[in-house]
Amino acid sequence: MADKILEYLIFELDGLGESTYEVDDPIGDDFSVDVPQELVRDDLPFPDVPEVEVVRHYTRLSQLNFSVDTGFYPLGSCTMKYNPKIHEHVASDARFAMLHPYQPDEDVQGALAVMYHLSELLQEITGMDAISLHPAAGAHGELTGTFIARAYFRQKGETGRHIAIIPDSAHGTNPASAAMAGFDVIEVKSNEKGQVDMDALREIVDKYGDEIAIIMLTNPNTLGVFEENILEIAELIHGVGGLLYYDGANLNGILGMARPGDMGFDIVHLNLHKTFSAPHGGGGPGSGPIGVKEHLKDFLPVPTVVYDEESGMFRLNYDIPHSIGRMRMFHANFLVLLKAYMYIISLGGEGLRQVGRLAVLNANYLAAKVKKYFPIPYGELYKHEFVATGKVLKEQGVKTLDIAKRLIDFGVHPPTIYFPLIVSEALMIEPTETEVKYNLDMYAAALETIYKEAHENPDILHSAPNNAPIGRLDDVKAVKQLKVVYTEEE
Repeated sequence: MADKILEYLIFELDGLGESTYEVDDPIGDDFSVDVPQELVRDDLPFPDVPEVEVVRHYTRLSQLNFSVDTGFYPLGSCTMKYNPKIHEHVASDARFAMLHPYQPDEDVQGALAVMYHLSELLQEITGMDAISLHPAAGAHGELTGTFIARAYFRQKGETGRHIAIIPDSAHGTNPASAAMAGFDVIEVKSNEKGQVDMDALREIVDKYGDEIAIIMLTNPNTLGVFEENILEIAELIHGVGGLLYYDGANLNGILGMARPGDMGFDIVHLNLHKTFSAPHGGGGPGSGPIGVKEHLKDFLPVPTVVYDEESGMFRLNYDIPHSIGRMRMFHANFLVLLKAYMYIISLGGEGLRQVGRLAVLNANYLAAKVKKYFPIPYGELYKHEFVATGKVLKEQGVKTLDIAKRLIDFGVHPPTIYFPLIVSEALMIEPTETEVKYNLDMYAAALETIYKEAHENPDILHSAPNNAPIGRLDDVKAVKQLKVVYTEEE
């Protein structure tokens, strides 16, 4: 299958027409430069290709990439929702895109105003008392939040608080962030509903008491299930002096309907590139603002944006008493903030509530169709996503990886697989609110077909994808023998 790609490589199109370029001597006889002999070449192998073929080549390559703009992308927990093109249009305006972070405050009042008002909106949405737009992405926001918790307890003289409690269904970045902040991680198991096991949590609280610094939760959790005992959890942790940290990766499922601050959370991170459609994917850039309650606002990273009533200007504020300092250079991924700001003000409060409603509706509609063939071990009512299991095909010798690869043949993106770890052969599906019923039906039909193929012709799953430009790769070899540069011999 790789040959199909190689025949389109631009260097292999050489010689399709007459010479399309001429290179004059850029130096001339009157100028000399001492170039090491090993760097000198007699000729440069530029491809001799007409412009139209170059355009076709790169257009062809772009069409090999899958994106939200080309198809259904239900990547669980990643919220791969559509990003309105008007956001990209505004963000590409030179008056925003060409701003420089070293420009003085008086020259960037428009940008600072956007950041200030976005902070106010995010405070209202989350129920927090202060917001920092500083972190660059979700995991960076987590790390910032755990640093704030550490600084808070150090300032209080409670240096013995070293424990972070994290559910067994949590995002993998949660324990990583907690460990990087110097906390010892204790896992709390889930119950039969997919929620935090309250008896197990009480045992941990009784045993460790004032050694507990934080509990890190996302609500709804990674199983798509709402933690119905969240107020009791908050009372337990606050009762021993600990803090509640909210992983905002799954806020999409309760957007406009519930607020983490009202549930008892002290620290919240948001994924603007997910929940607020900035967009997500392609490796970034992201944005992971942190929100905190009143007792933690003096620990936020610098700078924050404030409004100076005396001068009538917005400015960057570096004067925060117990700030954890900078978590990155400059201020934030501004263009991501701009897109999120446009998303929020264009939808308004009722529009954001409709986002939450449709995310829940789409997830439950698709779950009802999928579970006819692939059981969903946890939960009955789902929020933004659900986690099915592919282990029903174990006797046919079919793995979840085979299911995911076969979905590519149907022109749709596979879901997140093998996560969370508490679901065997997990298929984590998040349709988001931006998909129409037709796409949900199509995806369910593809999974139904795959289920039947597993019983009738499992080999077609083992070899999948069968009609993609490149077939199934050897994942282990690809990691160990990474090659990112094309050579003609290949």
